[in-house]
Order: sequence, then structure tokens, then C-alpha cells
Amino acid sequence: MATSSGSNQLEEGTEETLDFSKLRQIAGIREDVLPVVVQDSSTREVLIVAYINRLALDESLKTGIATFWSTSRNELWVKGATSGNALGIDEIRVNCEQNSVVFLVTPRGGGACHTKDSDGRYRSGCYYRRMRSSGDLEFV
Repeated sequence: MATSSGSNQLEEGTEETLDFSKLRQIAGIREDVLPVVVQDSSTREVLIVAYINRLALDESLKTGIATFWSTSRNELWVKGATSGNALGIDEIRVNCEQNSVVFLVTPRGGGACHTKDSDGRYRSGCYYRRMRSSGDLEFV
């Protein structure tokens, strides 16, 4: 299913093209954010890594639905608002230095990732490829 065009290559390809400039880009938006690791409460699978600001955290606490700050659109991002793939928050954990959080969630839809597998189903999480020792990616 690997192709070589643009975002399709990024999301479906087997060539490693890691974006090491992401944190510099986030710093440039001038919004105070923290990374949030999102894990399935039952399986402990890491579904996504996103960012939250105070507004996103407050909305998440208020609604019980994982809400993030979109660093690419500079706006509140309610996970599942358009796809139906909401993530119900079961617990929020804070690390020792209070500079990152973990959302333990229960998925309420077809998957947590915006990409779809070869059968057209949303993927359960965004970490669906692993890196080989050669540096190439393979689907798991």
C-alpha cells in the first residue's frame, strides 16, 4: 500500500522522513502547550501524542472528551468532532516535573488515528509502523 506522493508517502509510505523540526515549529506559534500521550485505558496501546494548552485541558476536564490544541491550525481540537472517533477520558496523569500529561482513554468510535487501513477502517492508533534496523518502515 506504500506510495510515494506527498502526505500519502508520509502517512502510508515505508521511507523514514521524521520531522525533527516539529518542536521548533511549535515554539514558533507562541502558544504555551504541553505534550500529552494518549493511551487506551484497557490495552495501554499508545494511540496518539498531541499537545494541550490550558483551554484544551479545561475543556477535557469539563466534557470528559479528549481535547487538544492543534499546533498546525492554532485552534482547539476536539478529538472526534468531525470523524466521530471521540476519546472518552478515564484518567489524566501528570508527570513528576509537571511538563507533560497522559490521557488514559476509552475510544468511542472506529479508531483514534485520522488515517485508514487498506480496508478503509480508521486505525486504532497512529503508531502503525515500526522502524527496521535498515531505517525503513514496515506496517505492524
